[in-house]
Amino acid sequence: MRYNRSVPDHFVLIDSHALIYRAYHAFPALTSPEGMLVNAVFGYTRILLNAIRDLEPTYIVATFDHKGKTKRKEEYEAYKAHREAMPDDLIPQIALVKDIVTALNIPQFSLEGYEADDLIGTITAHMEKEHQTVHSSIVTGDKDMFQLVTEKTHVWLPGRGSKTQDMEYDRDAVYEKMGITVDQIIDLKSLMGDASDNIPGVKGVGQKTAIALLTAHKSLDGVYKRLDELEGGAVATDREVIKGAVRTKLLADKENAYLSQKLATIDRDVPMTFALEPCRVTQYDKQVASELLEKFGFKSLKNSLPRDDFELGVQKALF
Repeated sequence: MRYNRSVPDHFVLIDSHALIYRAYHAFPALTSPEGMLVNAVFGYTRILLNAIRDLEPTYIVATFDHKGKTKRKEEYEAYKAHREAMPDDLIPQIALVKDIVTALNIPQFSLEGYEADDLIGTITAHMEKEHQTVHSSIVTGDKDMFQLVTEKTHVWLPGRGSKTQDMEYDRDAVYEKMGITVDQIIDLKSLMGDASDNIPGVKGVGQKTAIALLTAHKSLDGVYKRLDELEGGAVATDREVIKGAVRTKLLADKENAYLSQKLATIDRDVPMTFALEPCRVTQYDKQVASELLEKFGFKSLKNSLPRDDFELGVQKALF
C-alpha cells in the first residue's frame, strides 16, 4: 500500500550506507571522466533521485554509519566481527556520495556510537510525536527497518535492476512478506539470529521454526514463558512447537536469544538534535548539483534532479 500522495507533507529518510553497499555490488566498475571509480556513487545517486521523483517528498534527510565503535559492538564484541573490511575502492566513494548529498543540500546525520538505523529510528519516533500530519518513508535495502513500520512510517525497498520493482511496505505488506507482524520482527531475529550481523540467536533455530514459535506464542517472552511451563510439568499439546530438539535448543541458548533481542532492536532515543524545516527538498542550488553530476559523468541523471527554489519561483511568476 502507498500513502495517499495528496497529503501535504511527506518526509523521506535515506539509509545511506545500506544503499551504498547495495549499489557497489549491483553496478559494474564505472569511472568518471577524471578516472575515479564511481559505480557506488552512481547507483546511490540514481536511487536517491528516483526516491525523490517517486515519493514526492516535502522533506528529506540522509543518515550515515559512523566509523567509530558502536554501542552494539561494546555490548557484544563479536557483533559484525566476521564482516570483511570495506573494499579499498569503495572507501573513497563514500566521500563522493556525501558530495552529492551536500550539493542537494540534504542534511546529513551520523553520530559516534550509533548506526544509521538508530538515527532513523530516533528521527521517525520524533516525527510521530511532534509532526503527526507528516508521513515518513525510509529508503533502505535493509529489512531490519521493518520493525519501524507504523501507520505513519513506511519502508521503501528499491528494486534490483529490472528484475524487481521498488516496494513500499506498510504493516500489511510486512506481514505478507515476512509471515509475522511488525511487532514480531525483532523477536524473529532474536530466535533465528542474523549471520550478516553475527547476531547469534538460538543455535539451530531457523526462520521456519522461529516463525512457528512466534505464531504460537506471540513473542520471545511468550516462547520462554511456555518453555518454563513445560519445564515445570505442563502437558504438551498435540500442536506443541516447543518439543524435542527445539526445546533443547531454546533451553541451551536463552541468554543468546535475549542478547540477540537487544542487538536487533533499533535505538529510538539517540541523543541527537533534529529539526524538520532545514530538510525541505527545494532548498538547494540545482546548477551546482548539475555540475557535480557532469563532473562524475552522470549526464543521464541530470534530468532527474528535483526543482529548486529558483525554478519554483519562476513557475509561480509565470502561472
